[in-house]
Amino acid sequence: MAGVKDGKATRPYRSTVRVENARRTRQAVVRAATHLFVTHGYAATSLADVAAAAGVARPTVFAAFGSKAALLHQVLDEALAGDDEPVPVARRPWFQPVWEATDQGAVLDAYAGVCSLIGHRAAGAFEAVRRAADEAPEVAELWETLLRNRRAGATMVVDHLLTLDGPLRAGAGTERAVDTLWFYNDPAHYAALVQRCGWTEESFREWLGARMRDALLPG
Repeated sequence: MAGVKDGKATRPYRSTVRVENARRTRQAVVRAATHLFVTHGYAATSLADVAAAAGVARPTVFAAFGSKAALLHQVLDEALAGDDEPVPVARRPWFQPVWEATDQGAVLDAYAGVCSLIGHRAAGAFEAVRRAADEAPEVAELWETLLRNRRAGATMVVDHLLTLDGPLRAGAGTERAVDTLWFYNDPAHYAALVQRCGWTEESFREWLGARMRDALLPG
């Protein structure tokens, strides 16, 4: 609240140093939580474990995030976006090649690049959520939100495809096309082929783009 000094209104004091320190603390907590959730699992990780790994007190973690489920949500958001800035994925610079592509094949190749990037950052976090969803109702809700958001992303890309010249493959109506992209944008594919089978990022991206084009565009 603004105050009054010598008859003049004063602005509320907000230390930029304090704000930056708080942000760094949150970032340290998120990094620690990401490692623990992915390595040990959600159920086996406590807020005290996260606090210890981040080098802060447990009440600090609780004050910043409120609950373990909320912390997991933040871990996932930052894994998807790449940082803690409140900018939607579709407006991120690394998503812009999808919008800038001038033909349908290029759109799908660009989207394959997006999926590869997200897989690199978030495949472990997605798997941690999937495993925890069977045991924790609050995580099950988060998992369902992830599934819906992935489908929303697929819908957005298909809608963009339909604004460009050229039909989709025979039998690949709008809903079928969305189903297909929703299947292929799963970070589990990245985890299986890159992290487990040892494919290179480039090989995975090319494979994914080719599969999307084969499924959606005329031969």
